[in-house]
Amino acid sequence: MIFDPPIMALLLLATLAMLAVLAAAPFAVFLLRHWNLESGHARQIRLERGTHLVSTVLMLIMLLQLPALALFVHNADRMAVLFTGAMCAMGTLNVNEYGMPAFLLQVAVFFGALAWLLMNTADNLGHDYPYIRHKYALLLLLAPLVVGAGVLEWLYFLNLDPNVITSCCSLSFTPEGAGLQADLSAFPPRPTLFALFGALSVLLLLAGIAWRANGPGAGKWLTAIYGLMGTLFFPLAIVAIISVISPYISEAPNHHCPFCILKPQYGFIGYALYVPLFFGSGLALGIFALSLLPMPESVRNVLPTRLRRWTLASALLLALFGLAALYAIWRSHLVMFY
Repeated sequence: MIFDPPIMALLLLATLAMLAVLAAAPFAVFLLRHWNLESGHARQIRLERGTHLVSTVLMLIMLLQLPALALFVHNADRMAVLFTGAMCAMGTLNVNEYGMPAFLLQVAVFFGALAWLLMNTADNLGHDYPYIRHKYALLLLLAPLVVGAGVLEWLYFLNLDPNVITSCCSLSFTPEGAGLQADLSAFPPRPTLFALFGALSVLLLLAGIAWRANGPGAGKWLTAIYGLMGTLFFPLAIVAIISVISPYISEAPNHHCPFCILKPQYGFIGYALYVPLFFGSGLALGIFALSLLPMPESVRNVLPTRLRRWTLASALLLALFGLAALYAIWRSHLVMFY
């Protein structure tokens, strides 16, 4: 089964990512210990030359992690027909004990990679490598996630057994069941939607104020608050998708599966929800991380503008998510509350 082209592509991406971060980790440790821009030592010159190559390779690897998550989920959904009991990606991921952990780690890698890309971009804005220590420290935090996700993907695909009877998503996402999926399905519709669109309204207001803010000080704190709220908006949105939006899309009050809405019979509307949500919240996470760091003089005149632009981009993406959710509810024939 691993010779299936999408699976081979996923395993190739995972292997390349693992090799890249494992090779870059010793360099990152050495740089964190010995980096001194004021030094004219040959070691410092080698570090400055090496960081250009390592950062370029890592940037390509991190960029590849963004579509890798979508490919992983799409492949899991595509393989549902091969396993008895599976209706969507949820059933495929439950075929063995490695599927769901691999998916969750891949989600974490997505957000970490996007945050690293923003930090790398900010570092390139200054002539004195203002965030070089921070981005390599972040790399060391990401390395276990990347390696763990890669190892779990290999174990998942190597242990796929078409003779296994897997669990249907309708058994996992039901308020009457047990576990986290059941708890997420049991959230009441009205308060959940009010919380979702209330938080989204506050986020858009904050983004608008941050966009008009003058001066690096005010803009930095406004973007920091937006980044924190935008990051926390992601779990709220996932709760809303599972408890309310998915039943509206499927027009079945007991069908809470967040994976089924990716299928063609629902017009692939799940992608219209997840793509802007993931990228909007991922940008918010990167904005929040950068806003907490000191702002060196070399980027004081350029980084605040870039942060406000990223904030606006994140807010627009989350607004697109909100519009997709409103459209899904508006077009549905299901009425969950009055």
